[in-house]
Amino acid sequence: QVQLVESGGGLVQPGGSLRLSCAASGTIVSILTMAWYRQAPGKQRELVARISSGNTNYADSVKGRFTISRGNAKNTMYLQMNSLKPEDTAVYYCYINSIAPTPYWGQGTQVTVSS
Repeated sequence: QVQLVESGGGLVQPGGSLRLSCAASGTIVSILTMAWYRQAPGKQRELVARISSGNTNYADSVKGRFTISRGNAKNTMYLQMNSLKPEDTAVYYCYINSIAPTPYWGQGTQVTVSS
């Protein structure tokens, strides 16, 4: 079974940057959407950014600061996060939706923005 593995999370000071990576352990056929979600303590999981049919969309709270991209290797993606704020603190999950019956989720990587 294909699994998604995130990396790149950690502790960063406000104003700093992190780059999250997501790689699939196998081949995912006919990808429709690749996305990053996040979930802060006590809050619902929310969409941060997604790529679908070459188009990108971002949550208003991260526009101009975060950039989602697909890697050259198949089934990889990144989230470049700049000008990080304490309110960006959350567990970040990568997500891939394809023609498969159920979408794929990563296990999550913790991002903490604090001085």
